[in-house]
Amino acid sequence: MQYKVVIYQEGMLGSLLLGGSKVDPVRFSEFLNTNAKEGWRVTTMEKDIRRMLLLFKREAYIVIMARES
Repeated sequence: MQYKVVIYQEGMLGSLLLGGSKVDPVRFSEFLNTNAKEGWRVTTMEKDIRRMLLLFKREAYIVIMARES
């Protein structure tokens, strides 16, 4: 069994312009589907709010995936 940990977050531009950035569900779905085609499946995921430049926040997901070796 292989595992990988990915921190998925949107770019900094939305945080700088809007004061905060949320994950785009369409892009996040594409990310998950791309990994699924390579045999990865999500085993667990946790939402995280990350600080950027002390003033701005952006949403991120810590995703743990597994696949058979």
